[in-house]
Amino acid sequence: MARTKKPRETDPTKMSRRGQLVETYKMTREVDTRIGLWMAGAFLLFGAAGFGLFWILPPSNGTFSLVMAIIGGLLFGLLGMMVVFSRRAQRAAFNRLEGQLGAAARALTLLRRGWKTDEMVGFTKQQDMVHRVVGPPGIVLVGEGNPHRLKTLLASERRKHERVASETPIHEVVVGSGEGQVPLSKLVRHVQKLGRKVKPAEITDILNRLKALDAQRPKIPLPRGPMPTSMKGMRGNMRGR
Repeated sequence: MARTKKPRETDPTKMSRRGQLVETYKMTREVDTRIGLWMAGAFLLFGAAGFGLFWILPPSNGTFSLVMAIIGGLLFGLLGMMVVFSRRAQRAAFNRLEGQLGAAARALTLLRRGWKTDEMVGFTKQQDMVHRVVGPPGIVLVGEGNPHRLKTLLASERRKHERVASETPIHEVVVGSGEGQVPLSKLVRHVQKLGRKVKPAEITDILNRLKALDAQRPKIPLPRGPMPTSMKGMRGNMRGR
C-alpha cells in the first residue's frame, strides 16, 4: 500500500526555524530577484574582513592563526549575509504589501514586545480603516485608506478613546505617500519615535480600560499578508530564539 505523502506545512508559525527562513527567502526572491547575489556578496565581503581581522590581531602562530582566521571569516561572512537578508527581505515584504487591504496592520506586527496592536478598530464601507497601537507613546491610531474619509473616521475614534482613557496621549497617523502621511515602509519606525510617555504599568491599565470599548465593536478579520509571521519568525531566529 502506497504511503500517503504528508502535506507541506504552509503556516509559518508551525514551521521550523529552517523552514521559516526558506519560506522567507522564496517570498523575497519573487520580488527581489538579486537577493542571492547580494547575500553572496555580503558573505564574501564580511568574510574577507573577518579573515583579515582574525589573522592580524592574534599573535602569529602559523596553523593556529590560519584556523582562527578561517573561523572568524566564516562567522563574519554569515553575520553579514544574514543582515543583508533581513533588510532586503523586509523591504521586499513591504513592496508586496503596498496597496493591499490591511497593509498597515501587517506592518505593525513587526513591533516588538511592549506594544499591543488591534486591527480595524474603526472602518467604513469603502474599506478605510483605523488600527490601534498601545505602547510607550500612549495610544496610536493608524489610518489607511482615503485621506478625506480618514479625517472623519480618526476624529470619531479619538473621541471614543478619550472617553475611556482621557489622560492618555493619543496620536494619529495616516499611512500613505502624500503630504503629512507616513510611508508604509517607515510606519514602524515612525510609531517607535513618538516617544515614551507612559510606563509599562500604565499600559496595562490602558488596555483594561479599552476592553469595554472593544466589546461593542464587530469583529471583522483581515486577510493575512505574507510578511508578519514569517518576518517575525526570521527575526526571532536572528536573535537566537
